[in-house]
Amino acid sequence: MNTTLKRLANLILCVMLLAFCLTSCANTDKEEDPNSVQVYYLKSDEAGMVCEDYHVLSDMSNTKAVIEELLAKMRTMPEKLEYEAPIYGPVNLLDYSLNGNVLTLNFAGSYTATEKTTEILDRAAMVRTLTQVPGVEYVTFTVERSPLLDGNGNIIGNMSADNFVYNAGNEINTYEKVELVLYFATDDGEELIPVYRSVVYNSNILMQRLAIEQLLKGPNTDLATATLNPQTKINSVSVRDGVCYVDFDSGIMAQQGNVNPKVALYSLVNTVCETADVNKVQISVNGQTNVTFMEKISLDKIFERNLDIVRE
Repeated sequence: MNTTLKRLANLILCVMLLAFCLTSCANTDKEEDPNSVQVYYLKSDEAGMVCEDYHVLSDMSNTKAVIEELLAKMRTMPEKLEYEAPIYGPVNLLDYSLNGNVLTLNFAGSYTATEKTTEILDRAAMVRTLTQVPGVEYVTFTVERSPLLDGNGNIIGNMSADNFVYNAGNEINTYEKVELVLYFATDDGEELIPVYRSVVYNSNILMQRLAIEQLLKGPNTDLATATLNPQTKINSVSVRDGVCYVDFDSGIMAQQGNVNPKVALYSLVNTVCETADVNKVQISVNGQTNVTFMEKISLDKIFERNLDIVRE
């Protein structure tokens, strides 16, 4: 792997997917209790996360009061011994500030001493909890007023609820960690480059669907370019005899900037073919394959991986 790819791999390594396994994590009906949120905690073995329904006592229109109440909640060790508060020990929150829809959490220097997996879970718990506050769409972390950096010295930046994908269900689920290889476009839109993304995912989610969902979210780095319309809806994903069948709504037909349609199509095909048990992809739009992708490529055939357009 060359230096650029290693940098990409490390840059994306901390992009993660939220995991939790309590039935109480299903969304509460806001019409019944508009002050209900979910507060997220670490599991005591630090192998994942859990959440509990919580009734906010503050007026939900008082953003500052709600933020402070939830921060206090996340500083307090829960009664259940198998849970851990995300703000504790070396995760010492000094203060916070709200600028527009961005909430900045400023930590003491001891934050950087947190073990990497624990730090990722702590960060996920805080972001997922606090972005439920009305008016807070993004959370960013600083350490002694300096932006939080990843292992390569790159700024992690703003994080939103969409950075942490989960499957809200009524059954107890298990979670696993996986490294996905996602193919995005180069700046000129004429080649592909692989981006490595480490995520914790619900084991009930089909791996191919997980990869496609992450691809639609974009690269989260200025070293690569998104290839597919992020507003695209996935209608269905299935795998049979080594072929992944994926059906989208018409949003998939929208070309993104200067990205070559062939590059866009194979960003999807190559990404899906990186998952286990798949070597071909059949794409359809609203159940139809007799359509032309981005007005250039007919979808009436099954596609195989194409590494010729991957930059080395």
